Amino acid sequence: MKLLVGLGNPGRDYAGNRHNIGFMALDRIAEDHGLTPWKSKFQGLIAEGRLGADKVLLLKPGTYMNRSGQAVGEAARFYKIEPEDIIVFHDELDLAPGRLKVKQGGGHAGHNGLRSIHAHIGENYGRVRLGIGHPGRKELVSGYVLHDFAKADQDWLDDLLRGISDGAPMLADGDNAGFMNKVALRTAPPRSSTSPAKTTATKEKSEPEPTPQAESEPRSPLQRLVDRFK
Repeated sequence: MKLLVGLGNPGRDYAGNRHNIGFMALDRIAEDHGLTPWKSKFQGLIAEGRLGADKVLLLKPGTYMNRSGQAVGEAARFYKIEPEDIIVFHDELDLAPGRLKVKQGGGHAGHNGLRSIHAHIGENYGRVRLGIGHPGRKELVSGYVLHDFAKADQDWLDDLLRGISDGAPMLADGDNAGFMNKVALRTAPPRSSTSPAKTTATKEKSEPEPTPQAESEPRSPLQRLVDRFK
């Protein structure tokens, strides 16, 4: 079994916050792949089902961001899930909006949700880092992540969430490259050219141009005189 965790804060007041993009990712996966309805368990909300051939448990901690590890640790212990089989979706300030990276293990980089998870299960779990951009100054970070996405963000956000859902079965199966490719097809689809298509066929040979007629040799005065009386 794989445990997929989305980070965020519970309640309507936080639902549209940038900090809650992890919740949004799990909501899209659960809806698109027909998982069970959300129910309360492990100090949060869970949904169960399959992604491809893999049985999965989705968890949205209800303990608020800085205590996310409590819910994750409880679910992991109950199902005896190793950290290597846990994948956490979280907001990432150091990635541009709409960018995504997959990472296994490593530090928490000051993210309060990851810091809490580290304390409960260690650092060897997987992460899907969801770019939300940076406000520019450190003192603006708190207000920025606890503010709703702007209307201008909705297009790229929807593309990103759809791509995550498309690739979720591959992610659960450990195919990170396939997962990233599915996301890229949504966020950066191949562009169709609007210019006339270039043909690779060999150009047909044109008809040979007629050879210019050679200029007449100069005529003598007597010949020109005779020409006048013809």
